[in-house]
Amino acid sequence: MIEVKLHDIGEGMTQADILSFFVKKGDKVKPDEPLVEVQTDKMTAEIPAPYAGVIKEILVKEGETIPVGTTLFLLEAESAGKETKTSPKPTHTNTSTKAVDSTREHQPPTKINSFRIMAAPYTRKIARDAGVDIEQIEGTGPAGRITDEDVYRFIENKEQPAPKVEVKEQPVQTKTESTKHQEPSTTIPFRGRRKQIGKKMSQSLFTIPHCTHFEEVDVTNILELREIWKKSNQSISATALFLKAISIALKDYPIFNARLNEEEETIELIKEHHMGIATDTEDGLIVPVIRNVERKSLKEIHADLKDLTKKAQDNKLSMKELTGGSFTISNVGPLGGSIGATPIINQPEVGLISFHKTKKRPVVNEQEEIVIRSIMNISMSFDHRVADGATAVAFTNRLTQLLEEPKLLMLELV
Repeated sequence: MIEVKLHDIGEGMTQADILSFFVKKGDKVKPDEPLVEVQTDKMTAEIPAPYAGVIKEILVKEGETIPVGTTLFLLEAESAGKETKTSPKPTHTNTSTKAVDSTREHQPPTKINSFRIMAAPYTRKIARDAGVDIEQIEGTGPAGRITDEDVYRFIENKEQPAPKVEVKEQPVQTKTESTKHQEPSTTIPFRGRRKQIGKKMSQSLFTIPHCTHFEEVDVTNILELREIWKKSNQSISATALFLKAISIALKDYPIFNARLNEEEETIELIKEHHMGIATDTEDGLIVPVIRNVERKSLKEIHADLKDLTKKAQDNKLSMKELTGGSFTISNVGPLGGSIGATPIINQPEVGLISFHKTKKRPVVNEQEEIVIRSIMNISMSFDHRVADGATAVAFTNRLTQLLEEPKLLMLELV
């Protein structure tokens, strides 16, 4: 019998939600046939069958959140069924690529020693902030690793007061009488991508001291330039121009294209500009990444934008297209978005810029004349541990200069 386990299909993935099964107990499967669909914090993925055989047991349920290493199925392989009964040594041990463990791993995991607590830095921070000794917490993750949920559960149990008899004896009839004519409320499941988004946003806010800087940008010249391109059948999206302008500004202020490593007490300045694009989909927010924006032309950036947006809507993004970002933008203007917001940083990045609705407004120009211009608001959130407000203002000033004078932007293009 072979155990088919949930393996790490991404960068540092620790858990996934079970979305749906493609097979049931007793089904015959072929090698690489999809068995189950799972949702991680990055993407939806399918776990395939490592061998041909018969599904003997399904050990998890739909909607369940499970850690990496959890056994999903027991599979009786057609080619290895007899060998596993007679041979003391497993014939297949390539668990790194097939996520399969031999029968010798049916033994329960050995609990880790107290002197070596396994927990992520963020999990340790939650415990420290709550004044909890992490050594008192029993981990439920792979190999006894302590998860965020373990810490929250420990805190909740610690703070929960002893039950009182009076609480149990509260009259139920009063509540029933006051609500008997009300329609039952509707609930929707909080799992899958929605749950992963919530977890990631909470982690970012609790970890990073956010500071948001707002600015107004006159994009009249950019809109006129795009109209000229359209007449020549050269359509370039405004987002592509924004990305290129940000990339140029990041060359002057590389502190915002960086990652903070608290454990090693270092700030890594990243040379490549891998831009995350916050994209709205039916399943929730997702952030595909355009790689090496600093080396690409406007046409290439525009083409990448169209391709990644289409894949995001169709839920066909690969893990490489969802990871490795160094800076993120959110263009909510085309959605009729608000005039401002405080965007949450895509940890472990340092900065994120949102582009908001563009409106025609009366503006006083340098000749002290009142003219009508197209004004767009932007908001930039940055990690105040890494950069200061003055640096953020200088960065957005440089970005504003490039967006308001596209001729300067053209001088910087590759």
